[in-house]
Amino acid sequence: MTDKMREEFIEAFVKQFGFGRMAASSNPDAAGMLACAEWAWFASREALVIELPEDFTSVGSPNMRMLVAHHREIVGLLVQSIEAAGVKVKS
Repeated sequence: MTDKMREEFIEAFVKQFGFGRMAASSNPDAAGMLACAEWAWFASREALVIELPEDFTSVGSPNMRMLVAHHREIVGLLVQSIEAAGVKVKS
């Protein structure tokens, strides 16, 4: 997980429960709650896999070849964006 993802988690946790790492460091119950929530959040991100539409092939038409190339470019950009969010893309 990236630092950005950890920050997103802490921000959501603080918004929901009103305390973060500093408060949890001095309270064993809060520390346990934070650790469990963090584990569950990361596990849910790890388990999530996006399946994109299958690629298609052209039948020879120049317009169709251009459409296929454009489709592949867009799918590549989608994969980059999804993976940057910490989510896997099924290959």
